[in-house]
Order: sequence, then C-alpha cells, then structure tokens
Amino acid sequence: MAEPDDMILPLLREMRAEIASMDHKMDRRFDIVERRLDKLEETQRSFRQALSADSLLSKLVTGESEERIESLERKVRELESHK
Repeated sequence: MAEPDDMILPLLREMRAEIASMDHKMDRRFDIVERRLDKLEETQRSFRQALSADSLLSKLVTGESEERIESLERKVRELESHK
C-alpha cells in the first residue's frame, strides 16, 4: 500500500491545478461581464445625452414660440390702442 505522503501530494497538486484553471475561467467571465457593463453604461450615457439635447431643443423652440406670441400680442395691443 502507498504511503499517505505519496497519496496526498499528488492530490494537492491536482487540486492546485484545478483551482488555477477555475481562476482563469472566472477571470475570462468577469472580463465578459465588465465589457457588457461598459456597453450598458455607454448606452445609458448616450441616452441621457439625447434626452438632455431633446429637452434643450424643446426649451429653445418653446421659448422662441413664446417670444413670437408676445410680439404678436404687443402688435395687437398697439393696433387696438390706435382705434
């Protein structure tokens, strides 16, 4: 029968190799997850920028319309005052 030392050391080496292999696999999976998160964050950032641009454009258009309406109201008041 083999000595316990002769049985344990090979098992420990095998375990060490399996752990190293699992570490490598986990590193690859984490890299994949990090890339996916980066893409999601980039998409979210792009979406926020688009919303901000749309909001700003809406404010500009609304502001311009309000200025036109005020100008027309002022002209109407002037015309009414001339009567």
